[in-house]
This record gives sequence, structure tokens and C-alpha cells, in this order.
Amino acid sequence: MAQEITLSTATRTNLLSLQNTTGLIGRTQERLATGLKVNSALDDALAFFKAPNLNSCASDLQSLKDDITGGINVIKAAVQGLGSIENLLKQMKALAQSAVSAPESMTRAKLASQYNELRSQVDNLAEDANFNGTNLIKNSTAAFQPGADQLTVKFNERTEAAAINQLVISGLKVSDFTAMIGRSAISTGVAGDITVWGQTGTAGTKAINSILRSLDSALMTVRQSAQSFGTNSALLQIRADFTTRIINTLKGGAADLVNADMNEESANLLSLQTRQQLGTISLAIAQKSEEAILRLF
Repeated sequence: MAQEITLSTATRTNLLSLQNTTGLIGRTQERLATGLKVNSALDDALAFFKAPNLNSCASDLQSLKDDITGGINVIKAAVQGLGSIENLLKQMKALAQSAVSAPESMTRAKLASQYNELRSQVDNLAEDANFNGTNLIKNSTAAFQPGADQLTVKFNERTEAAAINQLVISGLKVSDFTAMIGRSAISTGVAGDITVWGQTGTAGTKAINSILRSLDSALMTVRQSAQSFGTNSALLQIRADFTTRIINTLKGGAADLVNADMNEESANLLSLQTRQQLGTISLAIAQKSEEAILRLF
């Protein structure tokens, strides 16, 4: 029967202290290697399961923020398109005013041709002012393209009707006002149409003045729409900034739960290594004390 090895109290105390110190050193080295103070549920069950939930919420909000940023870009494209359309309308207005002061039918015909060219570009600009397939000033009237798109930007992931937080932006159907300022393809006999610019006397002047009034109305519509889009863009930017701050708060909260303080852990490791060395020395002293007793025999 094997005999049990008997150790003195001092030796056992020093061995136990060394084992504890070695365990603490291992834990500290793991924290320094991973950067986490909570590496498993055994370290801190509450923090271990709560941190992923916070990071998951932050990830969901990041997706929403991407959608908000996309909405801002859609509005920017629309506002840029409206700005260019406004410049075209101003040039068209200048041509119409020139036609009023030029009674010669040939001169008016040339001005009408230039007007038509600018008018066709209004349609082209409206069709091109899109971002990622969404166009808030689309001019199409085809059955499969019923006009301007509608932009819906969500601010949360809730599905309950009472809890949904979103912004719905209705687009401007440019054809609603471009019909008043003439057609890009010259037609005949329509009162106020640019084809009657070439008429002399009051008939032509009356038609041009009608166009001028329509241009003023179109310019007002464009400016009001651009202002409305700009307000919506500012609101979306505020929401994007707010969402960014919330994401940072959630990620920061998750990090506080599980991330290790590298400076603190480095200091802990140095302290534990010193303690381990002292423990080894203390164990050696205890062993030498026992050897001294044995030498008496």
C-alpha cells in the first residue's frame, strides 16, 4: 500500500498560493490575447449574453442608417435635377421674353426652335435624376411607369402599425407642370402652344404671354418642391446622425461589458508574475526549513 506523502502546513500553503497565482496568470494572459475580460459564460453569464444582444441591435440600426443615407442621396439627386430644370426654365423664359419683343415671324420661329430644344431637355433631366433606381421627379406617363416614385424611409424595425416610425416622401411628377409650357414635338392649333409664336399681331403675343405665365408657375413649383425635398433631406440627416450616436452607444455598452482594460491587465500580469516569483522563493524557504530539521537526525 502506497504511503501518502505528507507535506508541512507551510509547504501546502505556498503550493496552494502558487496554484492560484498560476491560474490568475493564465486568465490574465487570455484576456490580453483576446482583448476580452469575458470570454465565456463562466466568466460572467449576464455580460456574455447581454453584449451580443446589444451588438445585434447596433447591427440592425446600421442597416437602417444605410437606408437613411440612401434616402438622402435619392433626395440629393432630385434636388440637383430640379436645380438644373430651374436653370432651363429660366433660359426658356428668356427666350419667350425675347419673342415678345421680336414681332418678326422668322425671328420668333427661331426662338421657338431653341425653346423646343430646351423643353426637351427638361424631360431628359427629369428622367436622369435618379439614384439607385429611385426617381422623385420622373416624368414618365407610361402604364408601367406611372410617374414619380415614392420614397419610404424607415427609422425602426417595428412591424406594429402603431409603432412604425418612418418618413414617406412623394415625388414630383414633372409632367404635371411641363404640359403647360409646351411640347417638345411641335403640334398645331393648340392655344398657348409654342407653334403659334410665329403668328404676328396679338395672337402670337398672347400665346407667348400665356407661356410666360406657365413658366412662372413652373418655376414656382420647382422651387417649392426643391425646398420641400431640402427640408426632408435635413430631417433624414438629423435621423442619420441620431442613429449613428445610438449605434455608438450600443457598441460602447457592449464593449464595457466584455472588453478588457489592456492597461489594467498588463499591470495585473506584472504583479502576478512578481507574486509567482515570491511564492516560489517562499516555497523554497519552507523546504529548506524542513531540510534543516532533517539534518538534526
